[in-house]
Order: sequence, then structure tokens, then C-alpha cells
Amino acid sequence: MATQHILQVSELTKKVKFMLESELNTVWLCGEISNFIAASSGHWYLSLKDSKSQVRCAMFKGNNRRVRLAGNGIPRNGQQVLVRAKVSLYEPRGDFQLIIEQMEDAGEGLLRQQFEQLKSKLNAQGLFGQQFKQTIPKHITTVGIVTSPTGAAVKDIISVLQRRNPLINIIIYPALVQGDHAKHDIVHAVDLANQRNECEVLIVGRGGGSLEDLWPFNEEDVVNAIFHSRIPIISAVGHEIDTTLSDFVADLRAATPSAAAELVSQDSSELNNKFTELSKRAENLLHYKVKQETFALTTLQHRLAQVHPEQKLQQHQQKADELNLRLNSAFTREVQRFQQAPQKLNVALLHFTPLKHIKVQQGKVAQLDERLQRAMQHLISSKSEQFISVIEQLNIVSPLATIARGYSVSRDSKARVIRSIGQIKVGDNISIQVSDGSINAQVIS
Repeated sequence: MATQHILQVSELTKKVKFMLESELNTVWLCGEISNFIAASSGHWYLSLKDSKSQVRCAMFKGNNRRVRLAGNGIPRNGQQVLVRAKVSLYEPRGDFQLIIEQMEDAGEGLLRQQFEQLKSKLNAQGLFGQQFKQTIPKHITTVGIVTSPTGAAVKDIISVLQRRNPLINIIIYPALVQGDHAKHDIVHAVDLANQRNECEVLIVGRGGGSLEDLWPFNEEDVVNAIFHSRIPIISAVGHEIDTTLSDFVADLRAATPSAAAELVSQDSSELNNKFTELSKRAENLLHYKVKQETFALTTLQHRLAQVHPEQKLQQHQQKADELNLRLNSAFTREVQRFQQAPQKLNVALLHFTPLKHIKVQQGKVAQLDERLQRAMQHLISSKSEQFISVIEQLNIVSPLATIARGYSVSRDSKARVIRSIGQIKVGDNISIQVSDGSINAQVIS
């Protein structure tokens, strides 16, 4: 006894609670309600029993809000129900109890069990995978509807489509949506729509009802038909709180048939606004493109003008004119310089005896003549024929031109140039060359 640990009551209840919750976790249980109490806190307390046993249960208000039982929805003593609950223990009293998470009528509850089992099976097969979902087109022109042609759902869908966008074409693929033969009709309608390939999206659904009424949309054949459809499918079964396996496999789930119609249609006013916006954007883009292309055309024309042969020719002509002006200016300066040289010589001759400096001047004249010849040859060889008129002006400064300005050349009877009076004597015949001919003369003194 000294070494054995003695438990407190609270310790025992904690251990038992932990064992129950960790080992059993969640269970499904079918039984008859008794001792039902709806507390002011919103929680429900009851017992579930069969012919041999009973167990205490609690269902908290966060879960019991979703309960929909036959009648007014509130559990009644003596009512058979199916519950999903966690096994637990109420520690203050040490009572074994169930914490109910979900409650349904016994008949509907069995369907719910089948629903959960089939859901787990199909999910394991990957039919609900997001990677298999097709994108619903944005601008839809033709909508297919798989539903009862006389039900309220088809009327709601058509009404919404015609109100929001009367241009949408509607094709109805009639099918039973309730009863034993409904699943075959729904599968056939989906397959037919894919064979005919007339629409861009399919709405598969019906109005609200009980789980049993909606059961055709939980059938495995219907789920497989929706999964293999090449046309995107919107599931619109029941009301917002209703959920079927078709909702999980469809490419998109709508809360109601009317909501599905709104998803596939755009409001006409919205379309008009969109069209106006797109038209304005297109107009602005067109103006921008015209402005851009006009600028590009102007740039190309400018570049073309720069490389055009006529432009090049004009540039060369202008350059030739500039060179011609520069040549004329240079030649004029040279001519003026050469014209000034004889004038300077004339001034010098006035101060010096011609006989004394004649040889020096002749040498200078020869040098000037030589320089003049070299300059003329250089100018003639470096310039084109267009400057022939300029070359003719150079001839003005040649020796013959000098004679033309009043100078003359005297020769003796042997045609030798008379450079000194010592070369002649009185009585000799001489000739004097002037600009327009020769004069014969005789020395008399």
C-alpha cells in the first residue's frame, strides 16, 4: 500500500475520459430519444435508448442549429434518430455520455451514412480533385440545362437568363430529377449534351427537397457522368444548405438554380457599360496608334530625305559652291598680290636707276614668273574644268599681259633682246615688240 499510487476521483475521471475520447473518437448511433430537455442556454440534453440500454447525450447550440428533423425540427421523445457523436465522460458526475455533432431522422440518417461512405470512396478515387475542374467560360452564348422541364428550377433559370441577357440561347435536356429512374435520365442527358456539343456550359440541378428527394444527384453513375463531361458543368441542386456529391465533382457549385443562371449570364446593363468602356479604350488605342504611326512616318520621311539621291546631290552641289567661292577668293588674293608686285617695282624704279638694278629685277621677275608658273600648274592640276574661267584670269599676269599693259621688248637685227645700250650703235636697225605687233626702227643717236 505504501508504494501503490492512490488516485483521486478527479484523476480517475480524467483518465477514463482521455481513454474514451482517444480510443473510440467519433461513432454513428441509432436510437430513440427520451428525457429531451432544451436548456435556456440553447444546448440540448437527452438520452438515446434501445430495448436494452440507454446513454446520456448532449448537443450544444453550435451544432443543433443545423438539425432538420421531421415536424418542426425540434427532437421529440420517442423519435428515432441517427446521430454522429464523440464518446466522452462528464467529469463532475463521472457520467458516460455522447457529445452529438449531427442529428437526423433515422431514415434520412441511413441515407446520410451512405452519402458519407460514397463521398469517401469517390474522394479516394480523386473525382473531387481541384486539378480536374474546368474553367467556366466568361462570355457564354449558349447554356444547356439538365433538369425537369416542368419543375420550378427550369422556370427560375430561364427567367433569370432572359432578364439579365436575353441574347443567350437556352437548350433544355429534359430529365427526371426524383425517383428510381432519375439517375439514368440525368446520365443520359449529360451524355447527350456532350455528344451534340451545342452549348458552352451545362447547368445540372433541381429545386430543394429532402435528402431522399435529392438522392439521384448522389448516385455514383451521375457523379461519374459529370466528372467525364467535356462541357463545364455547374451543379445547382436544392437550396444553399443542401449539399450533394454532384456539387463536389462539378466544375462549379451554385447555391440555387437561380444563382447558377446569374453565374453564366452577364447583366445587359453591365454588358453595355463594358461595351462602352471597351469602345472608349479601343478609340483611345486607335488614336494613340495613329499618332504613333504618324510620328514614325514623319521620322522615316525625314530619314529618307537625308539619304535621298537628290538630297545628296544638293549637299554635294552646295559643297562644290563653297569650294568654288573659296577658290575664287584665294585666286583673287593671289592675283592682287601679283598685281601689287609690279607696282612696287615701279615705285622702286623711281628711286633707283634702272640700269643699275635691271639684273636684280630680272632675277626677281624670273623668280616671280617661276613661282607664278608653279602656282598656276598646282591650281590647274587640283581643280576641275568648272574653274576654267578662273584659269583664264591667271593668264592676265603672264609676260604677254605685261606687254599689253604698255611694256615692250627691243631686239637687234639678229633678234637678240637688247639688254644694254652697248649692244647697239648709231645706224643699227632694231625691232620693238609691242602688244599688237612689232615696230622697226633705226638708232640715230
